[in-house]
Amino acid sequence: MKVSLNSIIGMSKRYGCSDNIVPNGAETVIEKIGAQLGAVEEVIDVGEKYRGITVAKVISCVDHPNADKLHVCIIDDGGVVSDVERDTHNYVQVVCGAPNVREGLLVAWLPPGTTVPSSFGKDVFVLDIRELRGVKSNGMLASAHELDISDDHTGILEISEGAKPGDDFAKIYELADDHIIDIENKMFTHRPDCFGFLGVAREIAGIQQIPFKSPEWYQPNPEFPAVEAEQLKLEVNNELPELVPRFAAIAMRDVSVQTSPIWLQVELSKAGLKSINNIVDYTNFFMLETGQPLHIYDYDKLKALDGGDTAALIVRHPKPGEKITLLNGKEIEPRTEAIMIATEQKLIGIGGVMGGAETEVDKNTKNIVIECATFDMYSIRRTSMAHGLFTDAVTRFTKGQSPLQNLAVLAKIVDEIRTSARGKVASSAIDINHVQGRESLYPPVPVSPDFINARLGIKLSPEEMSQLLQNVEFKVEIASDKLTVTAPFWRTDIEIPEDIVEELGRLYGYDKLPLTLPKRSIAPIKKNELLELKSEVRDVLSKAGANEALTYSFVHGNLLDKVGQDKSQAFQLSNALSPDLQYYRLSLTASLLDKVHANIKAGYDRFVLFEIGKGHNLQHKDDDEGLPSEFEMLELVVAASDSVKKNSAAFYVARKYLINLAAAFNIQLEFRPFEKEEDYPVVKPYDHTRSAQIFVKSTGIPLGMIGEYKQSVHKNLKLPDYCAGFGIGLTQLLAAVAGAQNPYMPLPRFPKVTQDICLKVKADLSYQKFFDFISQELNKVQPKNTLPKLRPLDIYQRDDDKDHKQVTLRLTIASYERTMTDAEVAKLLDSLALAAKDKFGAERI
Repeated sequence: MKVSLNSIIGMSKRYGCSDNIVPNGAETVIEKIGAQLGAVEEVIDVGEKYRGITVAKVISCVDHPNADKLHVCIIDDGGVVSDVERDTHNYVQVVCGAPNVREGLLVAWLPPGTTVPSSFGKDVFVLDIRELRGVKSNGMLASAHELDISDDHTGILEISEGAKPGDDFAKIYELADDHIIDIENKMFTHRPDCFGFLGVAREIAGIQQIPFKSPEWYQPNPEFPAVEAEQLKLEVNNELPELVPRFAAIAMRDVSVQTSPIWLQVELSKAGLKSINNIVDYTNFFMLETGQPLHIYDYDKLKALDGGDTAALIVRHPKPGEKITLLNGKEIEPRTEAIMIATEQKLIGIGGVMGGAETEVDKNTKNIVIECATFDMYSIRRTSMAHGLFTDAVTRFTKGQSPLQNLAVLAKIVDEIRTSARGKVASSAIDINHVQGRESLYPPVPVSPDFINARLGIKLSPEEMSQLLQNVEFKVEIASDKLTVTAPFWRTDIEIPEDIVEELGRLYGYDKLPLTLPKRSIAPIKKNELLELKSEVRDVLSKAGANEALTYSFVHGNLLDKVGQDKSQAFQLSNALSPDLQYYRLSLTASLLDKVHANIKAGYDRFVLFEIGKGHNLQHKDDDEGLPSEFEMLELVVAASDSVKKNSAAFYVARKYLINLAAAFNIQLEFRPFEKEEDYPVVKPYDHTRSAQIFVKSTGIPLGMIGEYKQSVHKNLKLPDYCAGFGIGLTQLLAAVAGAQNPYMPLPRFPKVTQDICLKVKADLSYQKFFDFISQELNKVQPKNTLPKLRPLDIYQRDDDKDHKQVTLRLTIASYERTMTDAEVAKLLDSLALAAKDKFGAERI
């Protein structure tokens, strides 16, 4: 939001709103704006841009002797410019190519050494004395475009407003000593009134504790002039009352469309707007003053679209296939829910965004319709984003303008056009109003001074609070030591007592509030056990060589299909950040498997990925709001390129990572095979014939599953043959960790002995069952005061013997009393082999 201090000061004086609202200079008020109103992003010294530009009178104008389109002008600058060559009459010679230059004209002269304003801040162009086709020219006579106040460069600027030769151009149009303050828009998101000079002036007065009074014309229910010319038939129909709470319009006849006066062009240019013509410029000017956008239609063009004798404005949604050409020349097919302005036959504008080209005001316009409406801020934002249309009207309507100010602004522009453009009122004002009977958008807010003081940490009296609020035109009643505060009709943000607290804190000054450091206990806080577990899991897996991945919690629906998960069970987003992020993932499996092929393609032949994150299930609700239950998960995938030589199956590598993780928490696991997939719908991506359920051995707590993936998943995601993984619930793991015993066992000080044993058993014998049996037998036969450790080395199946497999185990044992011999350990293994033979018919290899 760009605000000119001179514009603010001039408006306040013109309307008699307040005393000087910049009593202590620009720097002081800019500092207060930054501290109490909004963040100041930039301050532009306007006077610097126009320094040296002087009003001059063209004394004579003759054709250039050596150029058809140039003129040699003698100008009178009152003799105020020094260091310039003059004739005997103290006049200056300037060569000008403008077609409208003539004798007697008052112009803006840029003497040598002056910077052309339109080049300011870009490639700066400083004028000097030059010869043009053999004739010396001292500077130039400037067009409105070169002065950076409009895009008109067809001729030089003609000054006709109370100026004389030698006057400083910047002082005449209040550009000298002016500062444009660029205030961050986000600071005013909930303050639509501050997107107008009137609102900003009121706030600047308020934060300096200067009383402010709005102009007399700025009232909710103004009087409109009676119809004063032949009536123009106008009909208005609002089919979208929920999206357009107020829509007002009025017709005027015989307006004079012409170039805007220079003061108006200057005012618009300071706000970053370009002059078009006086009628359109008035809409922009009063939008800048009040924050309320307006739009004007050419009445005759409007009427001609329907071919009758009545102009119609209809507020509706677009029909299928309808298109519109906008003022910027862009043709669009509006989104289905857009708020459109139409005649009986055709679309003529996007409400609150941009008007249509077919009804725009041009130099031939005589009769007009002025619209002043309020549109739903959310609808305007969606339409603007959908079509890439970002206008000054959109900026203001997306902040939620008060519908109670519409008639005030409409009546003001009608008065201005009557006075300055000779227009005549040709219809009564039509006001389709769905917010009738209100003086304020919200009911009065009762609040106690103690409530306010307690939150601000100050001790203001009710009278002091009342005065601060009344300075910015709140109505305040004090009764029984309680304030009843009624917000003015332009405020849209005062609903609850906390809003009054915020208002008073800002008006009083946050810098005046006491600075008290918050008290905080130094007692240690309880550790987050789940957070601690995650950290330990990361450490264990990383040390084992796994790489942690961090993927989006949202995935494409196609990815869920590819891994066999039912996306109807997933939480679907209605406003996804991207088309690839449609669903909240059910588990981490899809996200991890999606990264396998990409890593192999990138040249990583062998790797292990894991991720810690959340999944969810729509079938289970965990609160009263019906939201899906979420669960913390750890998932890991082992993969290797098909070109790499492998020494073991991917399943057993994944199992090794899992067992190593469990051992770090003193947990023993049990693996149980799946019987039928339909009995375990949670399996989904896993091949149930090559997978297992994971349980905590001591308690039977189910942790998750481990296994290889279905061939369909391999095909859909281009997985290598060597690929397996597991997924476990971290909440269940935490419960298992809490119940795990961790008895201290000192290491033996005597050397350990290591020997292997290989046993051939039937191929259909479960390895888990076999290993558990050997472990139990070892516990029975191990010598006293020894520490044995049994672990698998490999499981091997010969090509010529598909009925059997060979399981190799390694025993490491040490005594606390003496050094054990190889013969003792061999005898121990003989006992284990004999027990395995009796139980399973195992043959020692």
